[in-house]
Amino acid sequence: MTTQELISQIRQKKSFLCIGLDVDLNKIPPHLLDTEDPIFEFNKAIIDATHNLCVAYKPNTAFYEAYGLKGWRSLEKTIAYLNTKYPEIFTIADAKRGDIGNTSTMYAKAFFEDLAFDSVTVAPYMGKDSIEPFLAFKNKHTIMLALTSNEGAFDFQTKKVTDKELYKQVLETSKHWKNSENLMYVVGATKAEYFKEIRNIVPDSFLLVPGVGAQGGNLQDVCKYGLSNNIGLLINSSRGIIYASKEIDFAKKSALKAKELQLEMATILK
Repeated sequence: MTTQELISQIRQKKSFLCIGLDVDLNKIPPHLLDTEDPIFEFNKAIIDATHNLCVAYKPNTAFYEAYGLKGWRSLEKTIAYLNTKYPEIFTIADAKRGDIGNTSTMYAKAFFEDLAFDSVTVAPYMGKDSIEPFLAFKNKHTIMLALTSNEGAFDFQTKKVTDKELYKQVLETSKHWKNSENLMYVVGATKAEYFKEIRNIVPDSFLLVPGVGAQGGNLQDVCKYGLSNNIGLLINSSRGIIYASKEIDFAKKSALKAKELQLEMATILK
């Protein structure tokens, strides 16, 4: 998917909502546990109920890898279902991969070619030769960790290196990598006060923003400084939407939670 196609979806749906499909079998409705593939059945119901309210889905691969081969098959079925039934949806493999050379190329092939995701999250600690292999894939997007929402982000990301915070060095350096136009960045919603400075460095890039809802991030605060001329935001909500209920009508309850965010986004986009 191209960036323009993503922007078109955002304007059409009046939404820049991304829904995280982080499936924990201990939290899904118990009646699904009797099905052949509870993870896929849960995802399918959530997707069918919310696809018109969001522009992206983001499965965190750890929640599938934890269940071994069965979990990976559930992930394969989920992305195949999305690509077949809702091809207009932007898909994100939240894998946070980070290695060099041929290893990164193989990671990229796994997510871009085998699973056919539109994008994958990566960690930049090893530098450009860990990221550029991902950037080489046409019409695919690499979403690089920039400033994350966890408490430990302050251990390194905001420390100054030659009078400049490390996350700013990462952002500025990444702009000069080959095919950097395919880069997006992860910026946590709980760091809303940083968005203005981030936009000074990457004014037009898309930012994937986790942390709204269950983690305490505020949508209005993020949009105040984070919106670009082309919207440039994907706001992710996971637990606050997908675990809205454990009853038979769980998907409807999830859709209601997604609708609340979508309506707020529609108002912002006016």
